[in-house]
Amino acid sequence: MDSSTTDPHSTLSKRLLPLTIGAIGVVFGDIGTSPLYALKECFSPHYSLATNIREVYGVLSLIFWALTIVVSVKYIGVISRFDNKGEGGQMALMELVMPFVKNKALVLVVSYVGLFGASLLYGDGVITPAISVLSAMEGLNVALPGLNETAIVAITVLILFGLFAMQRFGTGHVGNIFGPIIILWFTVMGAIGLISIVQTPSVLMAINPMYAIEFFSHHGLHGALVLGSVFLVVTGGETVYADMGHFGAKPIRIGWFYLVFPAILLNYFGQGALLMREGHIASTVANPFFHLVPSWGVIPLVIISALATIIASQAVIAGSFSLTWQAIQLGFLPRLKVLHTSHDERGQIYIPFVNWALFFCTVYLVLQFRNSGSLAAMYGIAVSTTMVMTTLIAWHAMRNIVKWSVALSLAVTLMFIIVDVPFFLANATKIPDGGYVPLLLAFGIIFVMVTWKKGRNLLRASIERRTQPLNEIIEDSDTYQVVPGTAIYMSGYKGTAPPALISNVRYNRCRHETIILLTVEVSTKARIHRSKRYEVSPLPKNFYQVVLRYGFMDKLDLATDISYLPEFDIPIDITDATFVLGHESVSVTDRGGMAWWRKQIFVFLHRNSRTPVKHFGVPFKRVLEVGGNVEI
Repeated sequence: MDSSTTDPHSTLSKRLLPLTIGAIGVVFGDIGTSPLYALKECFSPHYSLATNIREVYGVLSLIFWALTIVVSVKYIGVISRFDNKGEGGQMALMELVMPFVKNKALVLVVSYVGLFGASLLYGDGVITPAISVLSAMEGLNVALPGLNETAIVAITVLILFGLFAMQRFGTGHVGNIFGPIIILWFTVMGAIGLISIVQTPSVLMAINPMYAIEFFSHHGLHGALVLGSVFLVVTGGETVYADMGHFGAKPIRIGWFYLVFPAILLNYFGQGALLMREGHIASTVANPFFHLVPSWGVIPLVIISALATIIASQAVIAGSFSLTWQAIQLGFLPRLKVLHTSHDERGQIYIPFVNWALFFCTVYLVLQFRNSGSLAAMYGIAVSTTMVMTTLIAWHAMRNIVKWSVALSLAVTLMFIIVDVPFFLANATKIPDGGYVPLLLAFGIIFVMVTWKKGRNLLRASIERRTQPLNEIIEDSDTYQVVPGTAIYMSGYKGTAPPALISNVRYNRCRHETIILLTVEVSTKARIHRSKRYEVSPLPKNFYQVVLRYGFMDKLDLATDISYLPEFDIPIDITDATFVLGHESVSVTDRGGMAWWRKQIFVFLHRNSRTPVKHFGVPFKRVLEVGGNVEI
């Protein structure tokens, strides 16, 4: 056998280990740092729970089954099956099931449910860094009781600045750095939990679901409210799906079942065992995580916790980048600067505007709420709402993508709903105490999305009304002076004459020898292979209609892709071709279609969106822009 031949299975195995390490370092950071604050919030004075065996067993049973059903079964076992060409997330799932929804009213419902669920993830992206890093820094109170709140807040803000500043190096590079650190974190967390369990092994009885049922029967409605804090153990579970495009489903599954799941369970049960032994000590109940180690180990644990919470924030930040890129490609957001940070994984991107917007919002929350307990009051409503919406959309995926029977799809959906809805209702009680913040943020984002989409449709209709039919332009082209060379006219809509072409022939009375009408279409599929990217239609008199199709997670690089046009028998010298782009100035009228004030918002967004030259990767030195005014 030729030694130069590469075994694909061997190559896959070699990539699997670094991808798994990277996934552990990025995807599971959020859910992996929940032990810092989740159990202590369940036993906070707000709920007035005693630290006796019945209460501890009940809470631990709820935690165990929440993690098992929501993360292991729902996201890892079921939802991760519904990848859109390797991509995950609310937007990808929505686009995946949309072709199977036939009822127009239902299409609208699914669209808004998907958009709202996706928008809620931005709220998670703001709160997670704030509560994670702040809760780790609060461990300093255990080692240094005299440290005041202002110092802890200041340290938190400095750490957050360093985290967001690192994003420009890319998710892959950050994951490679964070992977070994988070593996150490899970190892330490599991070890200190196991040591505590060994001292009180009876705590493992809490795995029995009857203790969770008894907890509700004993506490009634008050017990149901505790679910708002129990839910903190699964926050970050949704990023398992949202970040699937960064690392793939298999590395995420391996990382979860082989390391993350066992480690966090050991730690939660270890904290529960500690409360059973030392529940009479107020300082232990106030922060059980850092009391799992002796006094000499608190500072080292604070340091590794700080590193882990930086990683926790990385998961939702990376998810926000992916979500924004998908929304831009699908036409729900204006064009923003997007940097691809990996040559191997196209899903690894960095969006500066989103990064620093998240930073300023996160710092505002830290300065406003100042402790993790206050932040916990708002945490969960965004994620729990997203999880309910994911379940509703996943029903269509079960029936149409994996072709499950009605009975099986209904059984799985009901199981998820039975868990999701109580969590949602419990978190809804937090709305007056700060839960309104992520909801307002989500409503603001979905408003921008819908306004931009509607405005683009109005702009397209206006352009089509004033555009001369393409066949008339071609027929009249003999009356214009012909200049040598090739002109590539960017056209937003296939089959129509671009306004730049109309303006050029109308005012300059000339045309290039070869004219290419280039349209870029973004598919609802995540990836489009290069072999299926091109659609070339020869037209009379040396006109050519060219359509380049991309998936919504593909990198747009027209400079590279048009270099293949000569293969389609188009007489073009790529090195001498001129790109002609239209530059529309949009003005508002009372014509209708959208409220006047919303049109003004669209005009502002349009004016500040990234230019097509930068967005499509068109060479600057070969671009001619032709201006025009369009009324909407």
